[in-house]
Amino acid sequence: HRSGKLTPSQVAKNIIVTLEDCDKSTPPLRAIVQWDQEQIMLMAEASSARYKNKCTLSCLDGIPVCLKEEFKVVPYHHRVGTVYLGTEPETEDATVAKKLREAGAIIIGVSNMHELGTGTTGCNPNRYHNIPRNPYKPNHFTGGSSSGSAAAVAAGLCPVAIGTDGGGSVRIPASFCGVVGLKGTFGRISCHGSLPLSYSTVSVGPICTSVADAAIVYSILAAPDPLYPYGLKQPKATLSDMCASDLKGLKLGVDWAFFKACDAEVLSICEKAVKHLQSLGATVVEVSLPEMEEVRVAHAVCILSEMRDFLNPDFNKHFQEMNLETRATLALASQFTALDYITANRQRTRNMRFMREIFTTVNCILTPAVASTAPGIHESDLLSGSSDLSLTIQSMRFMQLGNLTGIPGLVVPIGYSTAGLPIGFQVMAKWWDEAVLLRIGLKLEQFRHQTKKPSIYYDILA
Repeated sequence: HRSGKLTPSQVAKNIIVTLEDCDKSTPPLRAIVQWDQEQIMLMAEASSARYKNKCTLSCLDGIPVCLKEEFKVVPYHHRVGTVYLGTEPETEDATVAKKLREAGAIIIGVSNMHELGTGTTGCNPNRYHNIPRNPYKPNHFTGGSSSGSAAAVAAGLCPVAIGTDGGGSVRIPASFCGVVGLKGTFGRISCHGSLPLSYSTVSVGPICTSVADAAIVYSILAAPDPLYPYGLKQPKATLSDMCASDLKGLKLGVDWAFFKACDAEVLSICEKAVKHLQSLGATVVEVSLPEMEEVRVAHAVCILSEMRDFLNPDFNKHFQEMNLETRATLALASQFTALDYITANRQRTRNMRFMREIFTTVNCILTPAVASTAPGIHESDLLSGSSDLSLTIQSMRFMQLGNLTGIPGLVVPIGYSTAGLPIGFQVMAKWWDEAVLLRIGLKLEQFRHQTKKPSIYYDILA
């Protein structure tokens, strides 16, 4: 940008050509589900003018981004993965959309998502969305629910996308698509202007091509928002020691029994990543994460009860317009009682206390990101969707602790399976300590010896 050889306007033109191409490809990528040429060019031309006049707004000025359809973004439809919501174009931006605009970013559109965020595959067979494809293997899922966000970043459409994570919805697709995903601490990044599907488990976070990009986006978005009460009392977001040359003095907690509950291919590369972090001076401390089976149940009860409550009018009015999987999930959620919800929240309090104790002895906790690689897409999934509870449980295994207790988590790609699908690694830290995650994340990136190009990849700078 600074040399003037490549302007944001030129990049935007490339993106528009690319978006047209994505829609025509077989199968269509379906990463970005709503975009508008005029909107893209308006933002790009304003940015080009700022570069020319040397008055850029931030280091995101001119950078293409997309936001999950769960966020309100003017002038797009706020459909949240459904066919019945957002009948009129949106007139007000979500806080994160507003902040990205103020930073000079070019919003290239809104990205595909699992209907109402109720699943981890990204499989959404309805007419507005269709099934986003994994850029590494188009006959595999992207993961969900921030499916299109991860696919867009992996396919090169934009280096930054914004997702939400109530049960792994940023980290699962980031892991399946071989990109970086950060779930901020609960309340760290404002949820205002996103559909409040589950208010106690959901955090917002960036999906990016690199840890450095995630750090930049995090530092721009992480701040108290008067319109979002949960994050008002947060400490200042810093990136302290992020670029330290080694990891000396850091204690990394691993519960090996929990860590090993994953596929053999995932385990073998994740164990090597732990050794890599040790080689940089960090100490690995064996910890015991108590009551993880209870965490799984409590998280499921909390997120499903809250979604079912919030979606009660939809459940009554629009049941027939929902995907089959969504209906099944919400029907299951209808079976929980007030007692279940109260018990689950007592469990949450217990686990938060356990975590507070664990974080007095270690700086962070290491796990694989997802226990397996991205599942394949069956013919029938395209028509009637997909519902596989054992797969959902497996994909959320290492995710739910962060959602139930509110601690932040970062997933970083560390390699590939023999089938060529990405494998990710997760680091979690205590509340508000995203800085240590980013510091370790930078070192994890160096562990990956090669980066394979996805089979669907667009070079928007060319």
